[in-house]
Amino acid sequence: MMQGGEFKGQLPGDLQVNTNSAVVTKLMDSRSQTAGIVDTGEDFEEKQGWIRSWLKWCPTSMSLLRAAEKRILSYVKTPYKGQYVNIGATVGKDESKIWTISLAENSPEKLPLVLVHGLGSGVALWALNLDGLASARPVYAFDLLGFGRSSRPNFSSDALDAERELVQSMEEWRREMKLERFVLLGHSMGGFLASSYAIRYPSRVSHLILADPWGFPEKPADLSQKYPIPLWVKMIAYFLQPLNPLWGIRVAGPMGPKLIEKVRPDLIKKFSILSEDGDAKIADYIFHCNAQTPSGESAFHSLMSSFGWAKYPMINRIPSLRKDVPMTLIYGSRSWVDHCPGAMIQQMRPNSYVDVQIIQGAGHHVYADKRERFNEIVLKAAAFSDENEITRYTESQKEPERKQSVDEKEIHVAVKGPSDPQHNISKTP
Repeated sequence: MMQGGEFKGQLPGDLQVNTNSAVVTKLMDSRSQTAGIVDTGEDFEEKQGWIRSWLKWCPTSMSLLRAAEKRILSYVKTPYKGQYVNIGATVGKDESKIWTISLAENSPEKLPLVLVHGLGSGVALWALNLDGLASARPVYAFDLLGFGRSSRPNFSSDALDAERELVQSMEEWRREMKLERFVLLGHSMGGFLASSYAIRYPSRVSHLILADPWGFPEKPADLSQKYPIPLWVKMIAYFLQPLNPLWGIRVAGPMGPKLIEKVRPDLIKKFSILSEDGDAKIADYIFHCNAQTPSGESAFHSLMSSFGWAKYPMINRIPSLRKDVPMTLIYGSRSWVDHCPGAMIQQMRPNSYVDVQIIQGAGHHVYADKRERFNEIVLKAAAFSDENEITRYTESQKEPERKQSVDEKEIHVAVKGPSDPQHNISKTP
């Protein structure tokens, strides 16, 4: 068992122990039916005992989530390593651990690619992309704090404080993983957090890639006029507003996976290639990711101003991103996410690298809808940073490092305010 920063006990020969960062890892060949991961998942949930877990209305546990994840990742042909990374008491008084998988770590000449998932997701939903991305460079994917198999601490109910806690947990993870610089890719909510991280820690980000990012545009003041909403819908929305976005999955209890299949058949279909019974695998994984303590989901609830918008839109903070950080934005043409911020960012950063790509036929889960095209764009962006890394890094040394101890509330509130009139948000035809 883990005692402080040291692992005590007998370990099989193929386990590697890093006692400094309290990381226990096992090389996992996803093609082997007997392959497995030794981890400390029981530290978070299974102390309650299997009987109590079985009797709960939501039949879930970390072991069930681990099994669901493993079934999905069996699709990945590239050998990968799974590990818990101890980031200390970053949020609250207790130590937190972030679940991480890594692939192709033996390619140090290439900048690593770090993947940050969206709301209600986890590392397994990158399964369709991992082989393609890892063919060119090291790849790391982790469950955000409060999501998936990572620890689920209680975050602040204040939007800016909750955001700061999530971003700080990402930085503590980076320190423990000893990644100096990397390409950072975030999807949806992960894109919002990746942007916040890049603003706060620009010297660590060689390229910021945002896949259908949530939380960028301002909430339209005339929203109710553009989209007339019946009174009864407004009343229901008012009473449901205090609830977390994915509360329905937990209310459904044992019927949660079936509910997911019925409500999101499009999402299930995207991953049907995983196996003949892929539907059940994805539904089970999403259920077990979200049927447990909704810690990260509560943090997202604090960040949002109704589901589609952020209380502190990221578009107002992009001017604070250092000019030498390249950006690539990838949108799905059929996504509900507004594409306009991409063009606005190009206008805001005329002397910076900003590439906006809209993938035809793709929805919000653009990485799964058109995985080959998505991987192609990502690898092209990463290769651009490989080629420009030496020049960019040399020039950055001539500039004073941005003071990272600045209060994030000061940063966020300072850049919040009236939008530039020439950057009004409008829907494209």
